[in-house]
Amino acid sequence: MKGFTTKSIHIERFKPDVHGALRMPVYDSVAFEHASSKDIQLAFEGKKPSHSYSRISNPTVEEFEQKIRVLSDAFAVLAVSSGMAAISNTILTLAGANTNIVTSKHLFGNTFSLFEHTLKPWGLETRYVSMSNPDEVANAIDENTRAVFLENITNPQMEVADIAKISKITKEKKVPLIIDGTVTTPYLFKSKDFGVNIELISSTKYISGGATSVGGLIIDNGNFDWKNSPKLAEMARKRGPGALMSILKQEVYRNMGACHSAHNAYLQTLGLETMGMRIDRSCENTLGLANYLSQHAKVVGVNYPGLTDSPYHEVAKKQFGGKYGGILTMDLESKDACYCFMDELKLIKRATNINDNKTMIIHPNSTIYCEYSEEEKLGMGIRPTMLRVAVGIEDLEDLLNDFEQGLDKL
Repeated sequence: MKGFTTKSIHIERFKPDVHGALRMPVYDSVAFEHASSKDIQLAFEGKKPSHSYSRISNPTVEEFEQKIRVLSDAFAVLAVSSGMAAISNTILTLAGANTNIVTSKHLFGNTFSLFEHTLKPWGLETRYVSMSNPDEVANAIDENTRAVFLENITNPQMEVADIAKISKITKEKKVPLIIDGTVTTPYLFKSKDFGVNIELISSTKYISGGATSVGGLIIDNGNFDWKNSPKLAEMARKRGPGALMSILKQEVYRNMGACHSAHNAYLQTLGLETMGMRIDRSCENTLGLANYLSQHAKVVGVNYPGLTDSPYHEVAKKQFGGKYGGILTMDLESKDACYCFMDELKLIKRATNINDNKTMIIHPNSTIYCEYSEEEKLGMGIRPTMLRVAVGIEDLEDLLNDFEQGLDKL
């Protein structure tokens, strides 16, 4: 069986190019001509596999989707405009007013805001539990639950739940399990093997090849009976396992205008070819940096599942094949110390992104979570003394030198 990187480079073309190009061209076209009136009718009805309008489908985007489908061993993939679009479109497809989803408060700030500030006024209830406590998850699910949602490594809390245990619960309850797998990608985490039904990814991160473009992915593993999902039950009787993608493409994704651009799809297809090597380097650098920081006298604490004293080390090792992602958090003695340290850094960038080729640092309490009260932040595990470091692929010695000179100024 071919390895991940070999496969990503040599996946058989979904459709041949008329000129034999080794890379799918960028189809920066809005509309596509059809041979007859009947042909365009069938295209709009979804009965003929062809393109009519790039907000609905595009050849370059389709090629990207097919590569992701093969690499993740999924049933179907839909590429969208961003990671947040992947989450919002999926939830809107499955849930509605007077229903609920079960999740954790340990979420990326914008995801929490989507649930609390955007979808809650429309009548969706969000139930918050500890994903480290399977009994809490099970007890929160009822007949109105439409999904269980969690991040497989929470950003920035660095919590890792036992996904196999949670998927056993959701399977028994006949509720789909949705995982945000942005920080691992299918390279580190084969979500289907752990019973995940839908995996959502911000392809802006590792997949893009170094923050070249924004995008998102909805990955349907094809292992949930959509007749058990009330909003999809009727479509499931017609389309079987294709019900989720049918509703997305014919209604929610189409109507919300969350389309992925052809240019971004092209860039992210290129990013796939080197992603494995970049993730390996990023994970190695993060572990090296975490070990250094955990022994530094001026660092109060380090949170990274790759450290053997992390409460999530063993479950992360089991789920992610001995690699632990490219993000860590560190605590200093005060918020002022965090600011002072950040301002002294020469190489590391003060910026908000993760899984770039460049190492970046941010103070989540005052930035990503600035809209929340201090009490709310603490409830989400966002301390004023915490810094998030998204580690890139630079030479580790250079990163260590920059951290050392910055810490020396405290």
